[in-house]
Amino acid sequence: MEFEQLTSIQKAAIALVAFGTEVSSLVLKSLTEKDMEAITIEIANLRDVPAQIEEKVVNECYQIFMARQYITQGGVDFAREILDKAVGSKKATEILSRLESSFRTSGFNLLKNIDSRQLVGFIQNEHPQTIALILTQLTAQQAAAVLSELPPELQAEVAFRIATMEKISPEVLKEIESTLEAHFQASAEGDLSVSGGAKTMAEILNLIESAAEKNILQSIEAENPDLAAEIKNMMFVFDDIVLLDDRSIQRLLKEVETKDLSIALKAASEEVKAKIYSNVSERVAVMIKEEMEFMGPMRLSDVEAAQQRIVESVRRLEEEGQIVVSGRGGKEDVIV
Repeated sequence: MEFEQLTSIQKAAIALVAFGTEVSSLVLKSLTEKDMEAITIEIANLRDVPAQIEEKVVNECYQIFMARQYITQGGVDFAREILDKAVGSKKATEILSRLESSFRTSGFNLLKNIDSRQLVGFIQNEHPQTIALILTQLTAQQAAAVLSELPPELQAEVAFRIATMEKISPEVLKEIESTLEAHFQASAEGDLSVSGGAKTMAEILNLIESAAEKNILQSIEAENPDLAAEIKNMMFVFDDIVLLDDRSIQRLLKEVETKDLSIALKAASEEVKAKIYSNVSERVAVMIKEEMEFMGPMRLSDVEAAQQRIVESVRRLEEEGQIVVSGRGGKEDVIV
């Protein structure tokens, strides 16, 4: 067992076991049924965890708890300054990145089970800045679904505002949150704010359908070419599979169904095909090529859907630290 290879669920399971049954029961009660089930299964599957691994997991939890406290005291910049001095710039960035999703105002969690079309009906007549702010409080998947339902001209305006958004004051969030609570007859308490930015917009565009993605990127490029370039650099599309090293390609292929791979490769570049074929056996390569021929002509939308499923696997594996996407980040991210 290696610390670097542990998933977030595995770390959570190890931490809960280390904290003891009383603390663990309180934590589990606060989770969704899905998360509770996932962590419970992981706890049940735990075997002997080396003391040094347990210590690293607990220490990481402590760092995250302290980061949350620093943010509460003085905001993200204050937390970063303290963490930089305590654990170094790279580690500070990792910790704050893990906390990013929890920066969302807790009251916006009431939107997580609302159908995207229902939410569109509620927000589409709001000011684009208000829509953009609400979308930054949703998951990337939810935001992509809502953005896809908006009229093309509004899509572009909202996307640009997300990409250029800075930190929003808690007071503004609470005001919008109160409106949402009144409309959806829910209650929740406010928390901290989160900024939008190019990264948020890239995550949304990674999940949105192709036509809307192109429309949004073209509009942003016309308004601000540098911002559009920054967003594109943070996105991962199917052709970016060539950025994966061979080990990562082989790990990805374990997650992908052969049928999906065959469909996806029908509209792939020769470079992508070569990358895939060089990481499978000759027999498997022949099988994939034969299946592609057997399928005959296919709708582009079906091919893009298969490519998107593979992209989602890439994103998940990268988040879990199981694969490496080359060309991301600065010098500290170079793999040697």
